[in-house]
Order: sequence, then C-alpha cells, then structure tokens
Amino acid sequence: MKTVIKDKLTTEIFPTRDEMGKKAAADISAKIAELLKTQEKVNIIFAAAPSQNDVLHYLSCDKTIEWNRVCAFHMDEYIGLPENAPQAFGRFLDEHIFSLVPLKSVNYIDSAATDPQTECKRYSKILAENPTDIVIMGIGENGHIAFNDPGVAKFDDPEAVKPAKLDLVCRTQQVHDGCFKTLEDVPEYAITLTVPTLMSGKHLFCIVPASTKAHAVKLTVEGEITEMVPATALRMHESARMYIDADSAAELTV
Repeated sequence: MKTVIKDKLTTEIFPTRDEMGKKAAADISAKIAELLKTQEKVNIIFAAAPSQNDVLHYLSCDKTIEWNRVCAFHMDEYIGLPENAPQAFGRFLDEHIFSLVPLKSVNYIDSAATDPQTECKRYSKILAENPTDIVIMGIGENGHIAFNDPGVAKFDDPEAVKPAKLDLVCRTQQVHDGCFKTLEDVPEYAITLTVPTLMSGKHLFCIVPASTKAHAVKLTVEGEITEMVPATALRMHESARMYIDADSAAELTV
C-alpha cells in the first residue's frame, strides 16, 4: 500500500481492488465502533454503484459491526424509474447491503415520486433530523460525487437535496457500468444529495477502483480545487480518505 496526502485528503493506493475494498471496510467498521462508544446510533449515507461492490461485500460480512445501531440513508436516485426497476439505486443498495444486515432503519429516496421537489423536501427533513456521521461514496468518470456533475455541483449549494440534470459523461458511465443497455435508456434527471450535504458528514470514505476512473482520480488528487471537478471538495474536508487500486491510480504522477 502507498499513501498520498494532498491538502486534507489522504489517498491509499492498493495493488488490487479486493485489498482496497477490504481495507476500506475495515476502516469504516473501526470508525463505527469508535462512534458507538459515545453515541446511541450512527447515521451512514451509502452510494450505489458497481465501484462500491467490494467495500459493501466486506461490510456485509463483518459480524463485529452493531448494525442494529446503524441508520442507513440513500445518496441519490433516478427520477422516473418504476418502483421495482432493476437499475434503481435503492434496489442496488437493498441487494448489496440493506437486506443483508440487521439495520436499525433504512431511509430511501422515492424513485417513483410524482413531484421531485416535494420528495427533495421530504428527504431533506429526514437528513436534517439525523445528522450524518459517515458517508461511503465513490467518484464518477467526470469527477462527480453523487449526481453532482460538473456544471451542476455547487460547493455552497443552498439546497440539501435537489433534482439534477445528468450530463452526457455521467449518463454514458451508467452504460459502461452495465446498468443500462443503451444511452437512450438512461434517465436524464435524478434526485441527489448536494455537495454541502455530503461534506456535512463527519467522516468520508471514498472508494474508487478501475481504470475508467483513473483520470478523475488524477484530477481529484492533483488538480485545482474546483466545482468543475466536484470530487476535489474532498480535499477541503477534515476527515476524508480515498481508497484506490492500481488501475485507478494509473495516471497519478506520485
């Protein structure tokens, strides 16, 4: 393992994706245990994407975690998908973690909501009532975090949750990830937690494997801090760690 520190962000580089996921899960488990020494529950926001498969697998297998004291939250969701659509991020999280461990509670964004603005207000209220302890997240090919794409992301966004138009790179990534067969199948809009909402988490764990993310990782670690690379917000957070594998680290100059 190699470690790179840039501003406030610590990035750990692992030879393999499996080692990356295992270490990230171990660190998250340790942080949950630490927080539960002084509080009754831990609120965790989870990202839904194939990039999270490894860390979610190891978390779901960790029998030391007091899951009955963990409240889970959904990070983002497409607008307009049928309730049981296989591409729904809520369904992904249910299959990979929520249904596998005895969580205290699970909170979903409603993908079938007929009024996205009302749904954003509803979910914002839930988040405000349950301050975030941990965010488990990834980075998109265009540097997005959640569905805060370049041109949409605002580091000082006044909204906690909002509808967002997805850019072409983001929508194409959903095809690359195997979530949709064609670009035309990918919804153009989603509900997302905003950058300030994600950054309000006390501890951020960002897991970013695969060669398709190499350029985004390079910009995140070595580029200018800018809303055009939303993930660079991680470098301003007091407790953020990024976990990458050899493939996603390929473009780093360190």
